Amino acid sequence: MRTRVAAMLGAVILLTAAAATGDPAAEAGDRERVLGIGGLFFRAQDPAALATWYHTHLGVAPVPENYDQQPWYQSGGATVFAPFPADTSYFGSADRHWMINFRVRDLAAMVDQLRRAGIEVEVDPTTYPNGTFARLRDPEGNPIQLWQPAGVAPNP
Repeated sequence: MRTRVAAMLGAVILLTAAAATGDPAAEAGDRERVLGIGGLFFRAQDPAALATWYHTHLGVAPVPENYDQQPWYQSGGATVFAPFPADTSYFGSADRHWMINFRVRDLAAMVDQLRRAGIEVEVDPTTYPNGTFARLRDPEGNPIQLWQPAGVAPNP
């Protein structure tokens, strides 16, 4: 499984590098294409409590209650859209059909912050060509991956 994931990550690195350099093979041609992810919608047992958890621990602002409020804005960077085989164990339990990956500026600081809040976080000891990773679960058991991209230095 690690080999398959490493191969996928390698492909992402190549595609990201090609897109960053303007390689025509990485472009969609003259067709319209989406600009990015505009939202992630999923079921929750307690949507309000889960939205509060994401805001408190990961800084993801809740959905605005009116048009005068601002939604969460993410920093620009690579986004991987990767369907996995139906029988993958990469998300943990087989009843989990999705996993979100958040880019972070300082993985060590984020992990420390989460652990101080009593949240269990597993740090991947391997440094990959595209960065470092950690995993956790939200209060409803949904898998979350944190990623500090390679070349992103934490602010002092």
